[in-house]
Amino acid sequence: MSGLKIDLVISPFKTIEFLQNRDWQHNIIIIKMIDAFMVMKDDIGINNEYFRLCHYFLYFYFTLKLEKKQAQRAFTFRNLSSLFTILSIKSEIMQTYEEVINYLYDHLPYYQRSGQAAYKDNLDNTIALDIMFDHPHQNFKTVHVAGTNGKGSVSHMLASILMECGYKTGLYTSPHLKDFRERIRINGEKIDPDFVVEFVSEFLGMNTFKALEPSFFELTVMMAFDYFSKNKVDIAIIEVGLGGRLDSTNIIKPELSVITNISLDHTYLLGDTLGKIALEKAGIIKKKVPVIIGESHPQTGMIFHGVASELSAPLDFADQNFKVGVGLLSKDNRQIFTIRKGEKVVYQNLRLELLGIYQAKNICTVIAAVEQLRHQGWIIPESALRNGLEKVCENTGLTGRWQVIGANPRIICDTGHNEGGMREVVTQISQTPYKKLHFVIGMVSDKDIAGILNLLPRDAVYYFTRAAIPRALDENQLMKMAAFFNLKGKSFPSVAEAVGSAKLNADKDDLIFIGGSTFIVAEAIP
Repeated sequence: MSGLKIDLVISPFKTIEFLQNRDWQHNIIIIKMIDAFMVMKDDIGINNEYFRLCHYFLYFYFTLKLEKKQAQRAFTFRNLSSLFTILSIKSEIMQTYEEVINYLYDHLPYYQRSGQAAYKDNLDNTIALDIMFDHPHQNFKTVHVAGTNGKGSVSHMLASILMECGYKTGLYTSPHLKDFRERIRINGEKIDPDFVVEFVSEFLGMNTFKALEPSFFELTVMMAFDYFSKNKVDIAIIEVGLGGRLDSTNIIKPELSVITNISLDHTYLLGDTLGKIALEKAGIIKKKVPVIIGESHPQTGMIFHGVASELSAPLDFADQNFKVGVGLLSKDNRQIFTIRKGEKVVYQNLRLELLGIYQAKNICTVIAAVEQLRHQGWIIPESALRNGLEKVCENTGLTGRWQVIGANPRIICDTGHNEGGMREVVTQISQTPYKKLHFVIGMVSDKDIAGILNLLPRDAVYYFTRAAIPRALDENQLMKMAAFFNLKGKSFPSVAEAVGSAKLNADKDDLIFIGGSTFIVAEAIP
């Protein structure tokens, strides 16, 4: 029996299992046994903090249960369900950035890896975290950006323009491609690794007895808000993660809401029609806060009009006010646009560092947003707008948007990963000169695989692969599905092998395109 006592005290998980299968008389005995072993903890080598937490949770839970306090009992049962995560982190040794990042990935539900299982359909945790950190989002101005496609590009362009105005500008985007710190920037500089360590340590300390179970996204959104608050930014561009209405970013009341466009994506969470998805995106519209819609559509316009009217939010459709001519390519690799408002040319020879032809739509959204911010008193000279667009990648570190990563043969990657995004990519491929097309593609399993495959060119050589994440679709399964659409090629177990094979097979006048998933691009870019 003494061996059992020691085992129960050292392992809270075995103790919980033991107690839950015994009657209350046994539970009282075990609680007293744990009290008795408190005096022996040093002799049996138990970490003091570890033991303190274990004793607290067990004692508090079973005392309340004996007293039949229903509401408190339910709360404490959440504590017990969190015990494994909380007690498996030894805060006194988790001191490096690498250790903290591993904690974030390994202990929190992470949508980019786990998909739907990590999605939270409420704002409970976000609100609780906001209270925990004393409402940091209330200490700075924001612009909120949602949309199926283009929201990342629009967010980066707006941040770059505001930086050029001299405003201290925060930028929160997701997902990252290479480095977690890409998500949170001030004036283009990635978040300080020391702040990441300090924030997570502070959270773990405050969460000892609150026992929140946030997702990766919920916690990192609050990290961004706290970082922007403590660094006293003038304004922050906040990109929605998924949807809008229930997204963790949606506790802010911004200066301006922006919704770029609506197409089918994440239909298992947001709805299977454009109208349903638009309603979720419209959830970021706030009372009396102006809203810019990037692209009009007959199935979504009535949704946005209805929600904006109900909330007395001024509504403007960018594509109904601004028209853009065909982008020209300069010798120094910039797209050049002329923008009209009605019949009047309002911007001539705007130079954009981003090379995707789909950016013509996004640039109109950005200009409409800039005009609205000017109406609200933000000082944005034309020179700042021009410089911000021309240096958007340089200023904000944006990558993966029709990015050229090699020459002879030309190698291009793009993060377009849904039907709307891939349609734009295929259009641009068709306008790009090449002798032969080599297409490296991988996808995640929860996308509309058939809808995307149906868009792809039949005359390319395909290199089917998978990203190194659990959500990735098996490369052989992808190849079999592609065969139904007369897409032919070989499968490769890693992105590096697929890209390597494409390089070996391609002549200098060929084109290698890499895409299908953000995670494929993340592994391919330097």
